[in-house]
Amino acid sequence: MRHLPERERPVFLRQYQEAVAAARDDLGEYKKLKRLLHRWSLAVVATNQPGYYEAIEAAKSDAGAADTAASSSERGNR
Repeated sequence: MRHLPERERPVFLRQYQEAVAAARDDLGEYKKLKRLLHRWSLAVVATNQPGYYEAIEAAKSDAGAADTAASSSERGNR
């Protein structure tokens, strides 16, 4: 967890605690816990890449701009 960015930790801890509790109550849930840990290990790699958060914000901005343009275009075609 030392490589997980601080801003991601609360979400990870919540998900991890829920998965551990579920696995403790039902061993069949253990595979879900393993998948969760695998996904978060990939998230650690991704979030530690330079420019990761900036790229996410840019993608969100581009998607919002595309949605706005599509809405404007649809209104114009009516």
